[in-house]
Amino acid sequence: MDYEALHQKYQERSISGRYLTLNHIEPLLSSCQTTVVGQSILGKPIYQLLLGNGKTKIFMWSQMHGNESTTTKALFDFVNFLHSDTPESQTILNSFTFCLLPMVNPDGAAAYTRENANGVDLNRDAQNLTQPESVVLRQVFETFQPHYAYNLHDQRTIFGAGESGHPATVSFLAPAFNENRDMNETRIKAIDVIVAMNTCLQKVVPNQVGRFDDGFNLNCIGDTFQSLNVPTILFEAGHFQNDYEREQTRKFIFMALLSGINYLNENDVVSNKIDDYLKIPQNKVVFYDFVYKNVKINYDGNEKIVNFAAQYKEVLKDNKVGFEARIAQIDHLENYFGHVTVDAQGEAYQDNESGFPNIEQKANFSLGKNIKIVNGLINN
Repeated sequence: MDYEALHQKYQERSISGRYLTLNHIEPLLSSCQTTVVGQSILGKPIYQLLLGNGKTKIFMWSQMHGNESTTTKALFDFVNFLHSDTPESQTILNSFTFCLLPMVNPDGAAAYTRENANGVDLNRDAQNLTQPESVVLRQVFETFQPHYAYNLHDQRTIFGAGESGHPATVSFLAPAFNENRDMNETRIKAIDVIVAMNTCLQKVVPNQVGRFDDGFNLNCIGDTFQSLNVPTILFEAGHFQNDYEREQTRKFIFMALLSGINYLNENDVVSNKIDDYLKIPQNKVVFYDFVYKNVKINYDGNEKIVNFAAQYKEVLKDNKVGFEARIAQIDHLENYFGHVTVDAQGEAYQDNESGFPNIEQKANFSLGKNIKIVNGLINN
């Protein structure tokens, strides 16, 4: 199956970019079997989509963190494929029943925040269930009784796939179900699907798939569902080169979803691919958006050569997410990479403020006479 060609054909082009709210997705829900299963703190509907009539039930939810929209886009691409009325889509719909919650945290989505309107991280509320959105998610899980659970997220640009200098464009995790991080049949089922998805992605984005840390926290929804003996898979949509709108990454998430489901349809799990899973490099915090090397600065009359880094801050303004580059680290960058790296080759740092880089200062400066940096990037 040509997953890239399928994404090109079925991508939902009415939604794009990082800012995705209920207003963007509600027009897409009319073609689905949709139910309002609850409300957010601010009274916004939480929608459930049901597709298929097969015996294997898969529960997927996205945007429990409101500012993590990439997987939501990929979900609607996937829904378009399921609605394509092709032999391939009909096979999947006859084999599986899907329950989707495309936007668990609509208030956070509107405000472009990780937390809900009460300032609570829903992914730390799996046990106490203090928030209505958390209660809805748990109630749908218990009512649907899935055979597999897909926990869909975004991750920051700081993560690399190991320490090789490749960004973690997509990361996966089969969460632990206990403090010892033991393996059991439930967790191995999730691992087998991850290995299949990784095999697919290595063909299109080699060396850019990571394995998320499996530290156990029962307050997290994935760890909770795994502990309840439902194979659970964490998806983390990360950075692809020059893709801050995450339009390439949404394609890779779509490909992962479809390839993993095809694997489930064609194979009797469990086959125990723990070794292959552990070969996926673990995520490491090894990236900044910008690294500037060999920059000459004058500090209290002393000249020295330094390296420093800048990181984008995502800012919602006029219903659009903008990226503001700010200085994040000075020196101590030996084990870090930049998504963009600028070598000043000893040219002097100049700005309109202090004359040397300061943490949280906007990344607007010059390097010598010929290199002007505006919002982190070289301005030609």
